[in-house]
Amino acid sequence: MTGRLVRQIDLVSAERDAMFALLDAHFEGVTRDQFDRDLREKNWVVLIEEAKQLFGFSTILAYQATVAKERINVICSGDTIVSPAAWGSMAFPRTWIRSVYGLREAYPDGRLIWLLLTSGFRTYRLLPVFWSEFYPRAAAVTPPAWHRMLSDLASQRFGPQFCPERGIVRFENPQRLRPQFSVVPEGRRDDPDVEFFIQQNPGFVQGDELVCIADLSPENLTPAGRRVVNGACR
Repeated sequence: MTGRLVRQIDLVSAERDAMFALLDAHFEGVTRDQFDRDLREKNWVVLIEEAKQLFGFSTILAYQATVAKERINVICSGDTIVSPAAWGSMAFPRTWIRSVYGLREAYPDGRLIWLLLTSGFRTYRLLPVFWSEFYPRAAAVTPPAWHRMLSDLASQRFGPQFCPERGIVRFENPQRLRPQFSVVPEGRRDDPDVEFFIQQNPGFVQGDELVCIADLSPENLTPAGRRVVNGACR
């Protein structure tokens, strides 16, 4: 299973169709019009494939923003889904992280910040596995500066759909994980990160999105993060 980074404008019709079909298979409330509209707002897409079949993707909006008079570079994740058939593969995290550091060359100045919205615990768990410092997280109070950055970026990007008191984005037309994917297996409920995600985002089954933030500097990678990219960060 392999991954690649593609410019949104370079996607061909068959790739767009496969992305929509994969999203629709895992989420309720998906419409083609909304999918196409959201995709047009992004500038990059990570594709995970095997034998020309799509097993996962993540859309990315890379842009610059100003928070507290600081100019920063933002990687904002959009629609993201990985088929259960690819859950055991490292293709997605490896490709995503490599892609981010490749995009860094286009934004050489200022911090590189990940703005992640997630309605699924599996996506949330990418944070503790691959990054040391991120927020919100279990057993850590979000520092004021990080809280302000998260709130400012989410407010700028999502306007009144963002609830700063809860750190949640509730879209007018939310996409909800289908029941077979939203159920948390009993064995996973003992995971403190999964438990924390459920506590912070109790409406995830209805499509509520928890807003998360992380510094994407190579120094913030965990040992697992450094291993999975196989020297991609330098």
